[in-house]
Amino acid sequence: MEEVYVNVEYTKSGDSTIPTNQAGLRSSKRRYHGAVVLCLGLLSVFLLAGLIGLGVHYHGSVHRLAAELSAIKANLSEHLQISDKFSSLTEERDLLKANLLEMTKERDKLQWLLQQKTTCPTGWTNFSCSCYLLSDESGSWDQGRENCRARGADLVVIDSPKEQEFLLGFTSRSAWIGLSDRDEEGTWKWVDKTPLNLTVTAKYWRVNQPDNGNGEPQWGEEDCANISSDGWNDLSCDASLRWICEKMA
Repeated sequence: MEEVYVNVEYTKSGDSTIPTNQAGLRSSKRRYHGAVVLCLGLLSVFLLAGLIGLGVHYHGSVHRLAAELSAIKANLSEHLQISDKFSSLTEERDLLKANLLEMTKERDKLQWLLQQKTTCPTGWTNFSCSCYLLSDESGSWDQGRENCRARGADLVVIDSPKEQEFLLGFTSRSAWIGLSDRDEEGTWKWVDKTPLNLTVTAKYWRVNQPDNGNGEPQWGEEDCANISSDGWNDLSCDASLRWICEKMA
């Protein structure tokens, strides 16, 4: 029987003597564990970075979403407020229209009652709340006004389209009314000092009137107004016409 001899080399580690092949195996294991730890560390770092990135992205998205929701909410609130205001204004408008209609009815009723109860002196004609007198005599504008004042009245002041229509049928001949531009040429005023609204009364004048005599000396200064069935005309205040007096009933 042959004897087999195995040569085993030993390395010294500390106070012990370890075979060389075992020492190499342990060294390889340590390198492997180190690599694993390093890989796990790097993976942890990458995961942590990813989580941080996702967190930042999510945080930013949440803020943007919150801002958009806030803007939408504010916009809706504004539209609701505007809608409420329009609704309120519509209700107020309808209420005002109803009140105006009711007041108009009351006014018309009151005017009718006043007309029913109004009594004018003999020879005077009633219209609305006033009494009117067409003189039998003729004279200048000043004479006509003096006569009206002596009766507790004055030359007529026309302040409504209805009154204008009434007076157009009141006389077929020219008669003085309480309108003149004596104080300032072209500035017409009533006897109660009310200025004439030319925009409103322009259609009351005859065609091409007033013309202040059209510059012809024979007519003189035409500073006083008269009325007939075809409208108003300016004439010299010294001309002789009938006149219309007006006083409250």
